[in-house]
Amino acid sequence: MFTAITTIIRKEWAELYKNTLVLSTVIFMPLLFAGLPLIILWASGGFGAQIDGITSELPPQMAGLCVGLSGAECNQIFIASQFTVLFMMIPLIIPATIAPYAIVGEKTQRSLEPLLATPIRTADFLLAKTLAAIIPGLLATWAAFILYAIGARLIVSSSLAYARLFRAEWLLAVFVLGTLLALFSALIAIMVSSRSNDPRAAQQVAGLIVLPVIVLFVAQIAGFLTLSPSLVLLFTLIAILLDGVLLYLAVHVFDRETILTRWA
Repeated sequence: MFTAITTIIRKEWAELYKNTLVLSTVIFMPLLFAGLPLIILWASGGFGAQIDGITSELPPQMAGLCVGLSGAECNQIFIASQFTVLFMMIPLIIPATIAPYAIVGEKTQRSLEPLLATPIRTADFLLAKTLAAIIPGLLATWAAFILYAIGARLIVSSSLAYARLFRAEWLLAVFVLGTLLALFSALIAIMVSSRSNDPRAAQQVAGLIVLPVIVLFVAQIAGFLTLSPSLVLLFTLIAILLDGVLLYLAVHVFDRETILTRWA
C-alpha cells in the first residue's frame, strides 16, 4: 500500500515539474504573498506619529495589543495583521491548482485506465492524489510564512511588537487551519476533477473555493471583523467537520468504473 501511494505521489510531482503554469504558481505566489506584508510592514512604520493617542479608535482587541507599544509599532501590527490572512489563501490556491490534473489530466493522457485497473484501493488512490496536492501547498505556505517572519524581525525593532505580531491565533491559522484548508481544497478539486472532462475547467471550478478567504480578507480590511483566537478556533472546528464530510464523500462517491466508462 505504502509503495503504491509513494509511486503515485512521485508520478504526480514529476508531472508538476512539466507544467510551467502550476509550477510558477507554487513558486512565485508564496513569494508574492510573503513580500506584500513585508512591504506594508516597512512602509507603515513611518506613520506611527499620526496614531499616537488614538488607540481607542482601533478594534478592542487591537487596542489591547498596542498597550506598551509606540505609535509606529502599533501601526505596524494593525496594518500587517490585515495582510497576514494572505497566508491562509496559499494552502487553498495551490492544491486547487494541482489537484484538478489528478484525475482528468491523467484521463487526457490515457494513463488513468491502467492505473485504475491495478489492485490499488480507492482510498489509497485518493490519499496519494490528495497528498500529492497538499504537500507542495503546505511547504510553500510554511516557507513563505517563515520568510515573512525573518523579514519582519529585521523590520520590527521591538521584541514585544514582534511577539504580538506573531500571535497564537496566527500560528494556529497558518499551521493548523492552513493544513485543514489545504485538505479541503484538494478534496474539492479531486471530486470536481473526477466529474469533469477538461482539467482547466475543473481548475476554474475548484478555484472558487478561495472566495470565502477573500471575503474574510476584505471584511478584515474594511474593519467589519478582527481575526481573534475564538474566531480562528471556530473556523478550525468548521474545517475539521467539512474535511470529515468530504473525506467520506470522496471515498464513497468516487466510482472508478463510472470514470472509466463515461470517458471511453
